[in-house]
Amino acid sequence: MSIKKRIQSFGFALKGVATLFKTQPNARIHLMAILLVTVAGYLLKVSITEWCFIVMSFAMVLAAEAFNTAVEFVVDLTSPDYHPLAGKAKDVAAAAVLITAIGAAIIGIIVFLPKLFNILSD
Repeated sequence: MSIKKRIQSFGFALKGVATLFKTQPNARIHLMAILLVTVAGYLLKVSITEWCFIVMSFAMVLAAEAFNTAVEFVVDLTSPDYHPLAGKAKDVAAAAVLITAIGAAIIGIIVFLPKLFNILSD
């Protein structure tokens, strides 16, 4: 593959990111949460290891949201009328987002709760 094709592929991916945030309110909510957690992490001086877990959580939740959006677009295209299987596909894709968000929240609790307790106990 040529460099031009690789750059073009990167452009398509960026277009997908833009579509995700333009069309999906939940993706924008996740982005706001990412910004808040990033500020909190900076203020609470999380370690490099903790940042690795936090950033991985960010990536997993946004990737799950992107996969969910892709599934919704494809299902809407292929099944414009209601079909039980189309509904199940959308529900399971949404469940993936929920599962990753819960995992990210648990990581947030593990990382931030002890730091907050230390601040409150001082």
